[in-house]
Amino acid sequence: MKVGLLYSRIRRDEKLLLSELRERDHEIEKIDVRKQQFNIHEAPEAFEDLDIVVDRCLATSRSVYATKFAEAYGVPVVNGPEVADTCADKVNNSLALEAAGVPTPNTDVAFTKDAALESIEKFGYPCVLKPVVGSWGRLMAKIDSRSAAEAILEHKETLGHYEHKIFYVQEFVEKPGRDMRVLAVDGEPIAAMVRSSDHWLTNAAKGAETAEFELDDRALELVEKASDAVGGGLLGIDLMEVGVSESEADQPRAREFEDYTVHEVNHTVEFKALNEVTDVDVPAKVVDWLETKAATEADAEVTA
Repeated sequence: MKVGLLYSRIRRDEKLLLSELRERDHEIEKIDVRKQQFNIHEAPEAFEDLDIVVDRCLATSRSVYATKFAEAYGVPVVNGPEVADTCADKVNNSLALEAAGVPTPNTDVAFTKDAALESIEKFGYPCVLKPVVGSWGRLMAKIDSRSAAEAILEHKETLGHYEHKIFYVQEFVEKPGRDMRVLAVDGEPIAAMVRSSDHWLTNAAKGAETAEFELDDRALELVEKASDAVGGGLLGIDLMEVGVSESEADQPRAREFEDYTVHEVNHTVEFKALNEVTDVDVPAKVVDWLETKAATEADAEVTA
């Protein structure tokens, strides 16, 4: 199998993936999107004879456009541009989950500071203001008062970039100091972890403590539905327990909760932290799936 890897920086995640591919004697074409030119008429040399392309771009815009070109060149790509576009934009993400009947936090989108303030007042305090595009918990704000809301909205309005003028306002979910990250391929979980923190943001990138998590039947159901909602592929699906107070988080009854809510699906998911806390060989499972995906695509092309 000849694998093309779209990237802009080789992180620990990519190193794990590349190591597993090399151990299986797969040929690798590393494609640095910062240096590559993508022609609309003719595929660059780097895309010749590729069986599959894996998108590991950091920047959303590069991810969406590079995968569009890979698809146009007739090379199977994971994840594809439609999945990237749905997952990378929080508005598209929320709409897709809602349309599929997946429980997800209630959200308003407003285009002016005044309209956003009305949404914030409607949700009540605290509520959450997020950028429509972003990762690692950056530029997210938990708003605890009207004065804080006014200040944050004014800052966003004056930052200049058009994305800051799209106000994504979300209800604050009272989770028990943790959330769950599930790595899944086409809705089938590879492994899952719980991320715990005293901070309201429980991202591993923000220093949350991580541990392996065993998925129950409801979580398995939602992982599959959330994956289908955004188009499938190699995804990170984030869930929160709802109906459990923070004071109960460390008690045995903490698993007694009303339901999960899916707050996000990630398309260029990081898995290094997950690989460190689980007995599952995560990169090996990812490559297993890539091999199956490439073989399926090749068979489909032959029979077409």
